[in-house]
Amino acid sequence: MNPTRTTPDTTPDTAAGYGRVLLDRVLAAVPDGAARLTHLAELPARSAQVTDWPTWAAPEVIEAFRANGVVTPWSHQARTAEYAVTGRHVVVSSGTASGKSLGYQLPILTDLHRDPQATALYLAPTKALGADQLRAVSALTHDNALRAVHPASYDGDTPGEVRQWVRANARWIFTNPDMLHLGILRSHQRWARVLRRLRYVVVDECHAYRGVFGSNVALILRRLRRLAAHYGADPVFVLCSATTAEPAAAASELIGARCVAVTEDGSPAGARTVALWEPPLLPAISGENGAPVRRPAASEAARIMTDLVAEGARTLTFVRSRRAAETVAIDTRRLLAEIDPDLAGRVAAYRAGYLADDRRELESALNDGTLLGAATTTALELGVDIAGLDAVVIAGFPGTVASFWQQAGRAGRRTQGSLVVLVARDDPLDTYLVHHPQALLGRPVEATITDPRNPYVLAPHLVCAALEHPLTDLEVAELGATEVAAELAADGLIRRRTNGRGPARWYATTTEQPHDAVDVRGGIGTQVAIVDEETGRLLGTADAGRALGTLHPGAVHLHQGETYVVDDLDLEAGVAFVHADQPGWTTSPRTVTSIGIADVTTEHRFGEVTAALAQVDVSRQVVAYLRTLPTGEVLDLVELELPEQTLPTRAVLYTVTPRLLARAGIDARRLPGALHAAEHAAIGMLPLVASCDRWDIGGVSTAEHPDTGLPTVFVYDGHAGGAGFAERGFGELRTWLTATLEAVESCACPSGCPSCVQSPKCGNGNHPLDKEGAAALLTAVLAELRAGATPTGESDDQSDNGGVPQP
Repeated sequence: MNPTRTTPDTTPDTAAGYGRVLLDRVLAAVPDGAARLTHLAELPARSAQVTDWPTWAAPEVIEAFRANGVVTPWSHQARTAEYAVTGRHVVVSSGTASGKSLGYQLPILTDLHRDPQATALYLAPTKALGADQLRAVSALTHDNALRAVHPASYDGDTPGEVRQWVRANARWIFTNPDMLHLGILRSHQRWARVLRRLRYVVVDECHAYRGVFGSNVALILRRLRRLAAHYGADPVFVLCSATTAEPAAAASELIGARCVAVTEDGSPAGARTVALWEPPLLPAISGENGAPVRRPAASEAARIMTDLVAEGARTLTFVRSRRAAETVAIDTRRLLAEIDPDLAGRVAAYRAGYLADDRRELESALNDGTLLGAATTTALELGVDIAGLDAVVIAGFPGTVASFWQQAGRAGRRTQGSLVVLVARDDPLDTYLVHHPQALLGRPVEATITDPRNPYVLAPHLVCAALEHPLTDLEVAELGATEVAAELAADGLIRRRTNGRGPARWYATTTEQPHDAVDVRGGIGTQVAIVDEETGRLLGTADAGRALGTLHPGAVHLHQGETYVVDDLDLEAGVAFVHADQPGWTTSPRTVTSIGIADVTTEHRFGEVTAALAQVDVSRQVVAYLRTLPTGEVLDLVELELPEQTLPTRAVLYTVTPRLLARAGIDARRLPGALHAAEHAAIGMLPLVASCDRWDIGGVSTAEHPDTGLPTVFVYDGHAGGAGFAERGFGELRTWLTATLEAVESCACPSGCPSCVQSPKCGNGNHPLDKEGAAALLTAVLAELRAGATPTGESDDQSDNGGVPQP
């Protein structure tokens, strides 16, 4: 997408449409000299490309669409449907609100109408999206010739008696990967009616399946295809995606079969105003180690959202965390109460972790306009059709260009003009993007990263597959699991047997239920219940691996506008007890991390620099937490005693020699701070080249690592076995480090701040940090990388020092 860029100003521009009018109103409320608009782009409207209904479509289906306001299909909808009806797996990759759903609804409803025994599955990454799409299909099939389709939901909120009816009667089942894994594949014999006549599988918002989550889903879909074949079915997969790079390749990797792609977008779109916004520095306030502090992105977003809602604009504000969703909603309601108390009640938070009844109530209020504004996590990023939104505020770059455009696309869903405001966090990547808009607005979206051959992900799925139906050697080989199968057999979890009547097969031998051991979402460990100890109320859940950092004793936890403080965390029992309180501060964990090289996968030498991709073991321990006032001022550090965790994963690393450091003017005294600052900046900038978030990755730097004997910087995937992010960083090392250096050098702070080299999750309290030393180090490293454009010394062999030789 290549928007037209203009010089930021506050002059009204009627040609820009309603979005520019809304922006002018926001700017008018900013005190003189405090506006931080860094860039403005106007995206023009797009006209519709329509076509005729295909001749193969059932007249009853066409009539149902017309009765619901669809006169003719758009070009990409018809092309998607044509591929699907002819038996080809297809992915449609087009913009938000482009009507991708008609592309699969048309062939599915036609087949299910003509064959009273045919069935279909629909998979969504969120319950909200699944419920929204079920409502749309129910509207098409209610009280007409299509009512025998019996669309129905089957997810974790479905009551037991309804689940039984769905298994026996529903012909189009709306579910999610979690329930497909736990409720359908595990009990596939009870679902034989559905699997035997399965014609279509819809995988909606498939770009959301990336990293470990995507790898899990890829294996679940392979198991689904395998069981469908066992029952005699060969379903066609229809995948829907936001605009992404290489959609056919990504979709093919996800389902394990070749897909064709439909990438044109025939839908109309209204004009859109995109504003990039950097919050101002806060005078007389300093953060860790005296660094300057910017006004928090969440606070700035709440102020912008207040102005928009006060003008009657229906607004979504996307934030990066559950806590931020609660905070923005609270702040917006407080500010609106000063203007109009009635408006304060029309803003709410929406996030994952809410109980089912709370979610449904909020979704209904958003759809009928009872709520004018919502502060939300990515729970509302994907596909939920909320009509008539006027504006989207994005508090912090969401990690990928694809997610940015997906969130931006929530506004202007009915072709009217709309406003999108990206508010930068105090973060290297955010700061870089609002000052280098071409890197965001003129850049193609990322390719989705999945790795279904990650042995830590693959192993439990292999046991599940063997339990569902014994595996042949060919099936094991096609999964890339030959070595994993041997290891599982050595552990007594599966066994290879022959019975004389056919090829040898692998059988599950475990007495435990392997499906329960798979965390589809890629969380770490089992779920921890968050319980109000005074009332016994269940507030929500969190995964055990992250609970040590967010639910430790003393942690501040937010839930639906209420503040709680954690009293006790019992990981064995899987529960965290909290009590309601208003402490006046927030908390953030501090950790100690060490890393060891287990194996070097690939290694490149560039003169005085060696870069490598390696298997590593990361040991982490939460040792304290920081208490921070709402102004950003640090109150104190509270020590903790919590257990250590070890994470086997993949890392990209580089080493430098003493000769290079001497040429760069970095002596032994400055080296730790230079390495540490360069590591932080690199972590912040990796999402520029890999479809990840900085919270998906971690880093370690050391002046002399025991496995390399040299100064070394590591950036690792925060998931067992890796998620593909470190590998992408290794492949794009020059591009990645070039942007990292530019982010450090362009920051105006004198000695380092969160916009360049400070990290919000640093286990050492952002000490030591040497911003000038990091710039000198990165400059020297890049000079070696550019001089050695053809790497030397490529090797897959380990040496005595862990596989990274000392030049």
